[in-house]
Amino acid sequence: MIIPVAPKLTPEQLKEVEAIVAEFGCHIQPIVGAERSIYAVLGDERHETMINRLLGLEYVDRFDHIDSPYKLMDKRSSLATGKLTLAGVTLGEAPLFVAGHCTIDPKEPNLFFETAAALKEAGAHMLRGGVWKPRTMPYSYQGDSAALDILLEARQRTGLPVNTEVMDAEQLRIVIEHQVDMIQIGARNSVNYPLLRQIGEATAGTKTAVLLKRGRAMAPVDEFLAAAEYIAAAGNPNIILCPRGTLPSMDGYRNHPDECITQLLKEKTWAAICVDPSHSVGRAHYVPGACLAAMAYGADGLVVETHVEPGKGIGDDPKQSVTPEVLGKIMADARTIWELRRRY
Repeated sequence: MIIPVAPKLTPEQLKEVEAIVAEFGCHIQPIVGAERSIYAVLGDERHETMINRLLGLEYVDRFDHIDSPYKLMDKRSSLATGKLTLAGVTLGEAPLFVAGHCTIDPKEPNLFFETAAALKEAGAHMLRGGVWKPRTMPYSYQGDSAALDILLEARQRTGLPVNTEVMDAEQLRIVIEHQVDMIQIGARNSVNYPLLRQIGEATAGTKTAVLLKRGRAMAPVDEFLAAAEYIAAAGNPNIILCPRGTLPSMDGYRNHPDECITQLLKEKTWAAICVDPSHSVGRAHYVPGACLAAMAYGADGLVVETHVEPGKGIGDDPKQSVTPEVLGKIMADARTIWELRRRY
């Protein structure tokens, strides 16, 4: 990847760089960071002559070659120097807490508004709310576009940024049009490579973050990082990795808790990691312990399903959402563990 001397290349400089790499069967993908941009050379970038010609340009500071299957997500990538800040929290410097309904009920908007207000008071940083829902059975509730209006209204009322899941190009178009702050890619789409690429392209050069969940059947760490590479290679480095339980299932839990993968991921990538304990364990009374375990393993944040009255929720909320009061305790204890973990 090419790191320019200035924060970014001029259009004329970029055109010259593109012409050079094209001679060697490669192309350039600009990746715009908060403070500076880098330019990924996609293709076989090992040509010595190409590298020497690029280094001979006075506006090129250096050329970093990373021998890794996921060149951009790799810990040695120049993207590692960037910082992702959401809701005033710089990931890696303080824990990020995202909370809200699994599924927003368009028939009961006040339940989400009440939850949002309670979460702001409790100190959560972002609101999560399911608008469209992937379901195993075609007869189950699939979500409703009207729920997006509720999510956006809650953002306006509380000032908290919002996160929701998309499953196809049309839903992606809608959330981008409404400037949703963080786009979630769920477990079922975690290896939907065309969608990953579309999301990266559609959000390239913006401040939009992408929360990529780990697939239920996705075991290898490298496969998880390769999925994230699709997003980064399409132009958006604002990626958060989200372990959320995997297979095989464990008796008593919804999935097999995988918060321990955080340590393995951090050995290989610079990306922030926010664990979803709600889908991992699938029962509200297990969620606090799973949250604290995730923080002990080094998570940068938590995504916790929370509802003012879980029993009145739809989707997974009745069984796995905690109340805002419980979330407040979780956040306080998680911050304590965060500080303890930083000693090591």
